[in-house]
Amino acid sequence: MADAIDTDRIVGALLAGGAARRMGGGDKCLRLLDGETLLARTIRRLGTQVGRIILNANGDPARFGDYGLPVVADVIDGQAGPLAGVLTAMEWTRDHAPEADYVLTVPTDIPFLPLDLALRLSEALVAANADIACVASGGRDHPVPALWKIDLAPKLRADMAAGARKVDGWTAGQKLARVEWSAEPVDPFFNVNREEELERAAALLSAEIE
Repeated sequence: MADAIDTDRIVGALLAGGAARRMGGGDKCLRLLDGETLLARTIRRLGTQVGRIILNANGDPARFGDYGLPVVADVIDGQAGPLAGVLTAMEWTRDHAPEADYVLTVPTDIPFLPLDLALRLSEALVAANADIACVASGGRDHPVPALWKIDLAPKLRADMAAGARKVDGWTAGQKLARVEWSAEPVDPFFNVNREEELERAAALLSAEIE
């Protein structure tokens, strides 16, 4: 088994910069699931896996004041998508967390986020001597939940300035490790984009599937 990366060397970055149009707009991460916001649930599940957590979100940061997290807006203007959130997390970590050299990016709409996410990704990244470790489940890759070396920031910024926007398009050109999770009894990367998916997540919780 490969060595894992120390927790203190990883900053968890919660990506909440999307417009949530398929759920009527607003902050999807503040929607309730079993009496808890999706954001609070993500913080709880990620909290012991990383040294500290930041929230990548645009607009007035005061609406997240109850969560006690640094709220960091995209460093690329124009709603440039989750890849801008990745760059934002890398540059924030470089400038504000000298003890850390990795970021673990996580969307805030994955209610069954694995409790061993950081461990398995860090083991895979070290074993493969990779720059990024991403996840897969149910025969699908999920490019946004991933562990990244922050040394990639200058290259990512240059590539975004040249027009790069798709996460998987950019990671395909890097040294990438991939970790597969089982999708049974529930896909741990099931994400909530629509009202019916929020209802499905509630049903899974009521069946005591975590």
